[in-house]
Amino acid sequence: MLALGVAQAQLVKRGAKVYYETKHDVSLPLRDMAKLVPVPTHGNREIENRTGFIIRSAGNPAGVDTALQTEVLPLVGTQGILNFDGQGADGVAPPDTTGAVGATQYVQWVNLEYNVYDKTTGTKTLGPLQGSAFWSGFGGVCQTNNDGDPIILYDKVADRWMAAQNVFVTPYTVCIAVSTTNDATGTYNRYSFAVKPTSDFPDYPKWGVWPDAYYMSFNAFGTFSEVGAQACAADRNAMLAGNAATMQCFTTPSTEVNLLPSDQDGLTPPPAGQPNVYVDFSTTSSLNFWQFHVDFTNPANSTFTGPTTMNIPPFTQICKGNRACIPEPSPGEKVDSLGDRLMYRLAYRNFGDHESLLVSHTVKPSGASTATGAVRWYEIRTPLTPHLYQAGTVQDKAISFWMPSIAMDKVGDIALGFSAASSTTDPSVMYTGRIPTDPLNKMESNKLVVKGTGVQKSTSNRWGDYSTMQVDPVDDCTFWYTQEYYKTTGSFNWSTRINSFKFPGCK
Repeated sequence: MLALGVAQAQLVKRGAKVYYETKHDVSLPLRDMAKLVPVPTHGNREIENRTGFIIRSAGNPAGVDTALQTEVLPLVGTQGILNFDGQGADGVAPPDTTGAVGATQYVQWVNLEYNVYDKTTGTKTLGPLQGSAFWSGFGGVCQTNNDGDPIILYDKVADRWMAAQNVFVTPYTVCIAVSTTNDATGTYNRYSFAVKPTSDFPDYPKWGVWPDAYYMSFNAFGTFSEVGAQACAADRNAMLAGNAATMQCFTTPSTEVNLLPSDQDGLTPPPAGQPNVYVDFSTTSSLNFWQFHVDFTNPANSTFTGPTTMNIPPFTQICKGNRACIPEPSPGEKVDSLGDRLMYRLAYRNFGDHESLLVSHTVKPSGASTATGAVRWYEIRTPLTPHLYQAGTVQDKAISFWMPSIAMDKVGDIALGFSAASSTTDPSVMYTGRIPTDPLNKMESNKLVVKGTGVQKSTSNRWGDYSTMQVDPVDDCTFWYTQEYYKTTGSFNWSTRINSFKFPGCK
């Protein structure tokens, strides 16, 4: 395993800002509300991502990546289950591709629309629906605005769906819907919270499920000037019960952005009272860890502690200062790498004898590769005193890999999905993975999910702001991955893919 040092926590923030709900209610069944909310035709436009962040260099020599995997392992030994097209282009770019799997359904929400699928057959049972249909009849900006950057999650312990979308026009608002059953087409407890301060544009929200709260981060902007991130905790127990709820938030310094909250996989919770852990970059050779303890009874007792800094193998930031650098075949434009941030999700799992966090991001390839992008991944253990258990960089000699998402099943198998393209390879979807008996820090050889048959032109160089790897809550073995690709060359006409698979050793 990798033995890399950790510096201890430096600061404890106390007394969170309290956001009181502006409203909550219980909806009609989603399958009925959908009839009341037609899906409009959207003109081609970009959903702006305002963050362009330069990660501080730690002095590592450019091109040197000590985590680079040079060994070639056999083809990833997974069993394919479903592999089908999901949501198609809605006139908006990039496609923020998120999906979650529940007891019997898979919900994919991309930008402004979502669909519900039977998880056994892949048959669409509801959709496409406008994202704001979750708040049909709710009133206010949650109902009238449909701004993208969505997240859909399945609360595995409660057997409930959790949907969230921020409003990007004033009054800036956080909109949350929590299902009352495990049926994604049923009724929802719905909430809205006004952002404080009211001038903070709540960009790029990311969510995680934890026993005591639904935890979120977003990048806060005031008149296009980044003021840092907000880390927030929404009262999960109150929302599951349909009661009045609050949300508590801390603001980080402007140097701390693109934080990811940890999101629980499996049914074993973290140790009682354990705070949620957030992670972001510190430098190109370290990660920062923050601990959020929330007290909804007495907000003065809530704390946001950190950063604790953990060293990682040095990497070189891809496309520094110009994120649009991933090449496609002609006549495709270069597309966004988002190499300035850790990619969604920060997946947490408690095995009893140890706890693991998984996260991934895009880096610059090293060595003889002519590709522009490669994927770095980490497994971190003992989250409160983070220790890097293993890490690796997956790259190809000529094809760029980027926009990853990672997760782990109940026996410790890991799956890592990503986009793949080059000047001669149309944007496609791939994944790799490992089983616990594989050599530490190594992934098996990549498997193709779907081969692209077109390229992106004149779409503001944007590529999906995130993709999503999830694990089925019923068997805790089956991985579900959703990602963007291109079927036909053009502008604003992306496609998405939904793929499920499992490792044979997970029963």
